[in-house]
Amino acid sequence: MNSEIKTGLIFGGLIVVGLVMVGMIFSSFDEKMESTTIFEDVDSLSNVDKSKFKKAPELVGIANYLNITPEELSKEMKDKVILYDIWTYSCINCIRTLPYVTAWYDKYSDQGLLIIGVHSPEFEFEKDPKNVQMAIDKYGIEYPVVLDNNMETWKAFENRYWPRKYIADHEGYIRYDHIGEGGYQETEKVIQKLLEERAASTGLQISSTSSLVDIEEFQHSSFRTPELYFGYKFAQNRNQLGSDEGFQPGKVVTYSEPDKIDLHNFYPIGKWDNNEENMQLVSDTGSIKLQYSAKEVNLVTENNAILKIFLDGNPLTENNVGIDITSGNKLITSEAKLYNIISSENSGSHILEIEIQGKGFQVFAFTFG
Repeated sequence: MNSEIKTGLIFGGLIVVGLVMVGMIFSSFDEKMESTTIFEDVDSLSNVDKSKFKKAPELVGIANYLNITPEELSKEMKDKVILYDIWTYSCINCIRTLPYVTAWYDKYSDQGLLIIGVHSPEFEFEKDPKNVQMAIDKYGIEYPVVLDNNMETWKAFENRYWPRKYIADHEGYIRYDHIGEGGYQETEKVIQKLLEERAASTGLQISSTSSLVDIEEFQHSSFRTPELYFGYKFAQNRNQLGSDEGFQPGKVVTYSEPDKIDLHNFYPIGKWDNNEENMQLVSDTGSIKLQYSAKEVNLVTENNAILKIFLDGNPLTENNVGIDITSGNKLITSEAKLYNIISSENSGSHILEIEIQGKGFQVFAFTFG
C-alpha cells in the first residue's frame, strides 16, 4: 500500500470519526445523562481547597427578570448558596426536574439557598416572557427566573445541555455540576452540605436535617425513539424525516402518503412550509404519521388547531391517553408549548397518526419517554 493510499485512508477515517462525534454532540441535547460532579467530598466540610474550583460567571445578556427585579436579585445573591438551573419550558427533561427544584426552594430558601432559573430557549416562541410566565405559574415556580434569550449566560457557563444544574457555594465557587435528569438525592445532599459549610463560615445557626425530598422519579424506557425535529436547522445531522420529498428549506412542499413507515421516522402529509424551527401547515387540513418506541409521547406546537390522535389505527383509550388530551382522542392546541399526547404504563412500538384541522398550525418536535 503506497503512502498516498495510506494518507487517504487515515484522512477518511478522521472524517468519519469527526462526523460521529458531531452526531453524538447533537444527539446529546435533551437526553437523560449521568451526573457529573466536581464536589470532591460531600462528607467533609473542613480544609476544602477551592483553588481548583471555578467561580460562577455573571448573569449576562438577560432580557427579562421574572419573580424578581434585577436590583433585588443582585442583593439576594450575596453570600448565598446558589443553584443555577439552566432550563427551557418546552423541554420535557427540564419539566421532569421541576418538582424537585421547587421542593428544594421551599425547603431550603430560609436556610440560605437561592435558586435562579436560567431560561435559555431552544425555540423562538420560548423567548416571549408571557409564555415563560405561563409556565412559571403552571409549575409553581416562586424563585427568580431570568430570560437568557440570546444564550449569553448559557455560553458564559460553557453549557451545551438542557437541563443542567450548577451549585455555587456562598463564596461563588461552583462546587457541583449535574447534566440531565436524575441524581436528585446526590444533588440535595450537596445542597445540605454547602448550607452547613456556609453556616459554619458565617456563624449562623440552621436546622440540620438529613431527610431528603421524596418524589417518585420518572422511569425512562430503556429503548426509545430519539427526539424528532421538524425544523430543517435543528434536523441537521439528525434528520429523521422519512418522506421522499425530504426537507426543502424555505419552500412549501406537498407531502404525500408514505408507502411504508419506518421506526423513528416521521411523515407529514399535506402542504407544509419548511421553516428553520418548524413545519407550518399551509393547507386547511393535514396529518402526521410516525412509528415510535416509548411509553410516553410529547408534541411541541404553536398556533390554534384541533388534533385527533390515533394509535395503531384506533382512538386513544384510558390506558394510553396523554394528560393534555381534552376528550376522547382530541387535542386542542392554543398555547405555544409542549403537550403530552400519549402516556402508557409500558413501553412499546406503535404507529401514531395525528389528523390536524387548523391552517397555520406549527409543529416543532416530538419527544419521548
